[in-house]
Amino acid sequence: MRPGQRLEGGPDMPEGSGPATVESPGAEVTDTPEIPEAVRDAARRAPGHWIGMVDPEWTQDRTPPEWAVLGEWQSDESGDVGDYRANPAYRPSARVLGWPEPTDPVDAAAQRAATGYGSVDEAIAALVETEITVVRGPDGGPLTAAGLDGAPVILSFTSPAHEFMSSALRHDTVPAQELARSLRGSGAQLMVNAGAAAPLLVPVDRLLEALPEPEAEHAPAAPSEVGTHSSSEPWPHTTGRTP
Repeated sequence: MRPGQRLEGGPDMPEGSGPATVESPGAEVTDTPEIPEAVRDAARRAPGHWIGMVDPEWTQDRTPPEWAVLGEWQSDESGDVGDYRANPAYRPSARVLGWPEPTDPVDAAAQRAATGYGSVDEAIAALVETEITVVRGPDGGPLTAAGLDGAPVILSFTSPAHEFMSSALRHDTVPAQELARSLRGSGAQLMVNAGAAAPLLVPVDRLLEALPEPEAEHAPAAPSEVGTHSSSEPWPHTTGRTP
């Protein structure tokens, strides 16, 4: 996903098994990357295995899925590093892509969802728990624009870093839950951080569904177009497999 492309949906990424792995230091992805010292060390400790490098965004204890592995090197029987093969299924994280550091939990969750390391449901869950800034219209309500489908769209921001509206306009900061309840049944959508690397477009009804109890039980059962979307051992962590 490119910076600035809006995030509306996508399936959660499947789990999977991978090769022997070490964590990537976050360097830029190339066809034949420089051999990290961690890979050389793992090769010495696991001769005759494939040594994979894991995207730095993957921090879970379990074996990383295939899409989180940049590629792998083969260690020979002497423990030296040999051939490298890139992983065509690899999904680079926001950090590897060089996206800006997230400004807040919502921005971080949106970046993870956009790159396949999280889901839009997780981003919406973070949005429900935060305050957002909107521009007020002449009638006192949030200023709205027209979406491509004609639905009202409300520009909202989770950090001043994403605000691109003139300081001459009135900005109000409100809890996302409060804003969602005030827009119940309007058919409106929230465009969250439109200028961010991973903007999030969320129907208000979808946000209402994510409200904590007791609000959620009163939310209308409207269909939504949004369906999207450390280890305790010393670093690096390796497991190993034979070629």
